[in-house]
Amino acid sequence: MKFTDGNWLIREGFTLSTAVQAHDFMIADNKLTAYASTRPIQGRANTINGQLLTIQFHSPLPGVIGVKLVHFAGTVDHGPHFELAGGSGDHVQITENDDYAELKSGNLSVRVNKGPQWSVDFYRGSERITGSAFKSMAHVEENGGAVYMREELDLTVGEWVYGLGERFTSFVKNGQVVDIWNKDGGTSSEQAYKNIPFYITNKGYGVFVNDPGAVSFEVASEKVKKVQFSVPGESLEYFVIDGPEPKEVLNKYTALTGKPSLPPAWTFGLWLTTSFTTNYDEATVNSFVDGMAERDLPLHVFHFDCFWMREFHWTDFKWDERTFPDPEGMLKRLKEKGLKICVWINPYIAQRSALFEEGKKHGYLVKRPNGDVWQWNLWQPGMALVDFTNPDACEWFAGYLRDLVDMGVDSFKTDFGERIPTDVVYHDGSDPVKMHNYYTQLYNKVVFEVLEEKLGKNEAALFARSATAGGQKFPVHWGGDCYADYESMAESLRGGLSLGVSGFGFWSHDIGGFENTAPADVFKRWLAFGLLSSHSRLHGSSSYRVPWAYDDEAVDVTRFFTKLKCRLMPYLFDTAVEATEQGVPTMRAMFLEFPEDPASEMLDRQYMLGDSVLVAPVFSKEGNVAYYLPEGRWTHLLTGETIEGGKWRKENYDFFSLPLFVRPNSILVMGANDVKPDYDYAQDADVRLYQIEDGAQVTRKVRNVKGETELEIAVSREGSTLRITADGAGKPFNISLHGFGQAASVQGGQLNADGSIAVGAFSGKVEIQVTLK
Repeated sequence: MKFTDGNWLIREGFTLSTAVQAHDFMIADNKLTAYASTRPIQGRANTINGQLLTIQFHSPLPGVIGVKLVHFAGTVDHGPHFELAGGSGDHVQITENDDYAELKSGNLSVRVNKGPQWSVDFYRGSERITGSAFKSMAHVEENGGAVYMREELDLTVGEWVYGLGERFTSFVKNGQVVDIWNKDGGTSSEQAYKNIPFYITNKGYGVFVNDPGAVSFEVASEKVKKVQFSVPGESLEYFVIDGPEPKEVLNKYTALTGKPSLPPAWTFGLWLTTSFTTNYDEATVNSFVDGMAERDLPLHVFHFDCFWMREFHWTDFKWDERTFPDPEGMLKRLKEKGLKICVWINPYIAQRSALFEEGKKHGYLVKRPNGDVWQWNLWQPGMALVDFTNPDACEWFAGYLRDLVDMGVDSFKTDFGERIPTDVVYHDGSDPVKMHNYYTQLYNKVVFEVLEEKLGKNEAALFARSATAGGQKFPVHWGGDCYADYESMAESLRGGLSLGVSGFGFWSHDIGGFENTAPADVFKRWLAFGLLSSHSRLHGSSSYRVPWAYDDEAVDVTRFFTKLKCRLMPYLFDTAVEATEQGVPTMRAMFLEFPEDPASEMLDRQYMLGDSVLVAPVFSKEGNVAYYLPEGRWTHLLTGETIEGGKWRKENYDFFSLPLFVRPNSILVMGANDVKPDYDYAQDADVRLYQIEDGAQVTRKVRNVKGETELEIAVSREGSTLRITADGAGKPFNISLHGFGQAASVQGGQLNADGSIAVGAFSGKVEIQVTLK
């Protein structure tokens, strides 16, 4: 939201009262409080009929500094609030001298100037990383009575801003106006389903605005050397989060707002759905499932979209008896084929649903100020909204979900949650404006906790569309409604990368696009992208997404990349656990892994899948693609070709390949199973060593399907000698060398004819020494 007219003037209709001078300081309870006047204080007369802004500096975690700016402190805070972690602040150091007051947390500090001009500066050690300058902090009044709090933080030369949720606009946010307001706008607009008031920059710090409501960001768009953000009301709180590496920023941000939960291993397999408005019954579903099996296409999850329930009855959690007369038996039959089951739900209750009268009677539905149930006809006739601020309503909703889990359902697609009105009253008195974005957190939490309760820890997974800060605790999320073309494929990737640098570890998208039906070439190119994503789903709107509906080659491409993903699961699941421990996404923007490489800073058509595999999807029918390899000697995963990085490349690929390169000095563990994602990853694993350089030391963990470390591989190289240590598991595996030399002799293992090294079953720790030719 813009408050200025150019660099000098205030927009007509607004009055700004800005921090211009520090008046006084207070130190107590590991907090530093500054009192800033909005006009120079040259004598006692200047303290009359003026404003005083209260700015409190505190630190919930080392390397994280909070700033709370308050105008009127008497305003009632109705909530809701983000659930944030934090301790007593005993790690904080506060000092004060004649020139400034300073609060230090870890290697991050904030200094407040005591001179005639107000300024707040954030330092990493001795390096200033950002700050709030003279007249940046402000209380704003709009003609008509609305009030806002505003802050402006400096950007330096060459500083790029990323994040702010799953945004489909340009990946670098400089020059954009970003309003944190969840909307159902598809992937082809500036609107977003998942708005997160957090950004990160290539200078190695992040900023989180602690407000679940309508935060407005001007990212170098109002003043080109500043990020301005504002909220309605009388107070504003934000946190500056230091890295200095961008991955460490995400680690600290998710320590504050919540780490992603670990989805079960089976969710990483291929999902197939009925699609949205298609006609289907058990025979149709079986034709899909059996058709996949007949064509040797591994399938792991089947999803029933909206019309598993009767039209006009959404949501009543009741199978349409006209189409599914024996749902429990059907689910049992599908599960006997080795499938997991997901069904669609939303938090809206149509008037024809039996739940409408129940909810109305017991006060479980959101109301208007006059006591009426809030209703409209958009999406479902007479639709009402479950009030998740009411614990009894949560339990009521959860009860129906438990029944479905008992029937055989393993996961829920928690659709919608963005179209939340503000002219309503909530059970707990929450501010309806702030509840607009926060509603989805309560909705997804209820569903996720039912699955966790019924199925166990690390066995719960959603397929969610909407989110706010903290939503990463309830994975998985998908990118919403995209078109079936290359442009939407690219904008989907931008959205996923943007969400990943907003604290979300897992993300998916509709392979081939949701709206319309993709040409066969788009579908096949999207298959490679989709099956090299965190999670992989075939889903559409008005047409089926079985591969043979496109052409025979699409069947072969589906088989190839699905089996590749299954074999990659030991590596992918280790990456998934890392996401839960460190907050680093599975699909990573290039600058996360290569923060020192300026060429990586603006890349949004390629990504790192974990720390070692580079993926550059192909966005053309002809197979032409341009991509960038950072420095080092990279090895193509599929062909074994080695290429020197540090430059751009233009190449052409068929439908069975794409730029898929393994980073030098990597251990990539591939599994022995290519038909399912959940298996014994350590048994007969292929431990691949890529371009291990002289002096390098590399490690990799192999987990079991519970996420526990089962085997740890450590590799070091000195000249022509490789020393390999395997600790744990005790199961046989193979070691293969890629992109660098061949083994001349081996101690502790058996050199095979193909050049690989067999390691038999062992107990404790095994040491292998390889002499290279």
